[in-house]
Amino acid sequence: MFDNFVVPNLLPAAPEIFLTVMALAILMIDLLVKDSRRTVIFVLTQLTLIGCAAIQFATSTGEITYTFSNMFVDDLMSDLLKLFLYMTMVIVMFYSRGYIIERESMNKGEYYVLALFATLGMMVMISANHFLTIYIGLELLSLSLYAMVAMNRDSVQSTEAAMKYFVLGALASGLLLYGMSMIYGATGTLEITGIAERLYGGGVNKSVMVFGLVFLVAGLAFKLGVVPFHMWIPDVYHGAPTSVTLLIGSAPKLAAFAIVMRLLVNGLITMAADWQAMLIILSVLSMAIGNLAAIAQTNLKRMLAYSTISHMGFMLLGIVTGVVGGDARYALNAYSSSMFYVIAYVLMSAGTFGMILLMSRAGFEAEEIDDFKGLNKRSPWFAGIMLMLMFSMAGVPFFIGFFAKFSVLQAVVAAGYMWLAIVAVLFSLIGAFYYLRVVKVMYFDAPADDTPFAAPMDMRILISANGLAVAFLGIFPQVIMSLCAYALLRSL
Repeated sequence: MFDNFVVPNLLPAAPEIFLTVMALAILMIDLLVKDSRRTVIFVLTQLTLIGCAAIQFATSTGEITYTFSNMFVDDLMSDLLKLFLYMTMVIVMFYSRGYIIERESMNKGEYYVLALFATLGMMVMISANHFLTIYIGLELLSLSLYAMVAMNRDSVQSTEAAMKYFVLGALASGLLLYGMSMIYGATGTLEITGIAERLYGGGVNKSVMVFGLVFLVAGLAFKLGVVPFHMWIPDVYHGAPTSVTLLIGSAPKLAAFAIVMRLLVNGLITMAADWQAMLIILSVLSMAIGNLAAIAQTNLKRMLAYSTISHMGFMLLGIVTGVVGGDARYALNAYSSSMFYVIAYVLMSAGTFGMILLMSRAGFEAEEIDDFKGLNKRSPWFAGIMLMLMFSMAGVPFFIGFFAKFSVLQAVVAAGYMWLAIVAVLFSLIGAFYYLRVVKVMYFDAPADDTPFAAPMDMRILISANGLAVAFLGIFPQVIMSLCAYALLRSL
């Protein structure tokens, strides 16, 4: 019966297997642990993520390895993105711990288990080489996040946000599936490298492919949260508990970048002229609407939601400018600039939401911009950290955000899209207004509350390290830039 069964090479997926086993074990252990000893679950979660990073290091060969009938790929791009993913999730769990302990309805082991399954979904997305693998990873991430958004069951706002996220997420999944089914109909395969080979070989129905591509890009645009598929972002960011907003606003961006690269660059590069035109429109609209709408916000979470839309629009510029007129000379520079931008954004986003969590306490969510009034008088150190994060988000020299924007703009200009670079700079200048408004409130307004911070020492240290990393990597950006370029050079 099993004569034809070939045992797949499990080594490339060792971190995913380890995380799955540990997540199930933690789920069982949680049933036996008393509420007063919930720290055990937190420690096990962190050890699991650190263990995944160690296994990733140990199993990385630097070569492109396919397994599970070519449905799963292990290459340097996936290794690097996963290592940043583990680091981000460790930071997210540290930042979230104090927040969920203070809120009884959220202080459950399920929070950590769902976060681990969301991490597993992102890992599968990053290594996917098949439409089915992408979809499984995407749904695993999405279902975990829907449940996490609704974890504060006493909050009407959270429940409403979860419902919106679920309904619109299902719509986006439908669009993505429809696009995938049309591409399958045209090429006869669901394997991404197989699709690329069929397109190179010719004889594929171009009209069906273009229709499939439109639905595929629409599904991807929803997951990235770019205009006009951005409607869910402000409501979900605002309605979700802040610790969950931190997760949604950081780590999934790494996985989203990976599936854009796998689908559009690895699989559909011969149709670059078709998807580039769509991405340019999405990118310009996202930078325009994201930045202009953020100016009108008084709620910091909503402001960051709209700024996320503009940042993802900016990131797409690098993807757009990889191949121009069939010339792929600048592809490596363009794609690595986008990858660097995503990593820099995740670092900045984690720090900014970490500051909101630092200032929040039971019964008080420090999510209004006015809640940061006079922060400099309450804590000059943390006001300085927030200032660095806001300056970096705005693209002020010499923080990591500046070099992230600079590298993408350099790629855009090199590809000959001068008008696009001017538009991006213009909207970045507009975007600087709302980041600098937070700085103005911290340094020039009187505080409404003189209560000192009461956050645990580990969180204070981590936020300080996060803020200082934004400054340090701004002075020495070449370290991560070179890593991104090398990883993509060995993977594409």
